[in-house]
Amino acid sequence: MNDTFHYGIDSLTPSKALGIAQGILKGILSPQAREKIEESQRQVSVIVEQERTVYGINTGFGILSNTRISAEDTTTLQHKILQSHSVGVGDPIPIEIAKLMLITKVHALAQGYSGIRMETLERICWHIEQDVIPVVPEKGSVGASGDLAPLAHLFLPLIGLGECYLNGVRLDTHKVLKQKGILPLQLGPKEGLALINGTQFILSFAIKAVQRMHNCLEAADIIGAMSLEALTGTKAPFDDRLHQLRPYPGNLLVAQRLRLLLEGSDIMQSHVDCGRVQDPYSLRCMPQVHGASRNAWLHLKEMTQVELNAVTDNPIVFKADDTVSGGNFHGQPMALPLDYACFAAAEIGNISDRRCYLLLEGKWGLPMLLMKDVGLNSGFMIPQYTTAALVTENKTLCFPSSADSIPTSLGQEDHVSMGSISGRKLNRVLDNLEYILAIELLSACQAIEFRRPLKSSAVLEFAHEY
Repeated sequence: MNDTFHYGIDSLTPSKALGIAQGILKGILSPQAREKIEESQRQVSVIVEQERTVYGINTGFGILSNTRISAEDTTTLQHKILQSHSVGVGDPIPIEIAKLMLITKVHALAQGYSGIRMETLERICWHIEQDVIPVVPEKGSVGASGDLAPLAHLFLPLIGLGECYLNGVRLDTHKVLKQKGILPLQLGPKEGLALINGTQFILSFAIKAVQRMHNCLEAADIIGAMSLEALTGTKAPFDDRLHQLRPYPGNLLVAQRLRLLLEGSDIMQSHVDCGRVQDPYSLRCMPQVHGASRNAWLHLKEMTQVELNAVTDNPIVFKADDTVSGGNFHGQPMALPLDYACFAAAEIGNISDRRCYLLLEGKWGLPMLLMKDVGLNSGFMIPQYTTAALVTENKTLCFPSSADSIPTSLGQEDHVSMGSISGRKLNRVLDNLEYILAIELLSACQAIEFRRPLKSSAVLEFAHEY
């Protein structure tokens, strides 16, 4: 297996980005990428030398775009944009997310449309490789003109400011650089703007969510199958013929997985001729509900894949006489799928809680609250309180951030995505979902003990023992 990734050349995926962040994969700047980067930087130098008026190179920013900046102040301008935009608040984002921001930014800049210098990119790569990760506050981005505040904090260390984690310890950047024997950089024309324009904050939360939500979806099928077994439900609703009549990809996959998970189960075989006609929806409709959430996850994964390999800077430098100011930094293409995935993840928790409740009701041969002697003991009553609280909290997190927009920059930036909130919110929902599924797993395992000596399928027995 190739353990090297070429920034700006290879196609980046969520798993590859995580692999670089975890040290499994090494990201490098190849000669081909270096050539593109250096050519783009040369084009910016020509713009400066010829005194062409180009946004962000020799003008102010946002509503100040019509303010011309003198040639001798272009470097100062790039430093000031990092300092003026470092106004984020709140707790720091996880170190892994900040590292993903560095990785995805290098990949975007290395495609050669931003005019960044090789020296600057190499310094960012040094931060990645040495695990010197900047401290980035979680709040302050509106997700248009990119994630300005978080990215400004992310790159303050390049000019010797801000804070970094070194060996997990939070330190002032100047102490870290002194310890490492490294001097701060002097940014060149356009570099400050290129560093803070982009959707890497939104994107990095999406990368993590793609991984976490997939794990939850896989677990939900396994745990749901265990609950179905414990409740002596039927697998008839998972018949492939039924789902071919409504062939959504997620539904088909979940139905197939449930059939395989339940194959060879003694518990399922023991009641094959019972008189129950239909199970409650939380059992019978797992392919439709889990499957719909898988469809949402698949959409998020596809959009994240596009964004991972996109150039989200502004302006884009094609040539010295061909720079285009556009809106590739706008976070709406990611905000919508993140909000969609948020609803989908919350629904997995909702249906899981309903199965927890069924397991406690004392029906179909199971004791009430999954304990023979209740009174002195409360059995499994109170864990379901926790799932109820978590499910409700997730519902409150389902307001779509992308449905809101507040004009900024005195109306110049009059529509924003709020995608940064969508990304953070989805990961909060996934935090709760992991707990909800764990409680269902605990309850299902307890319930299956009342079906002994009958055995589950081999896969579910392994899950039970694990």
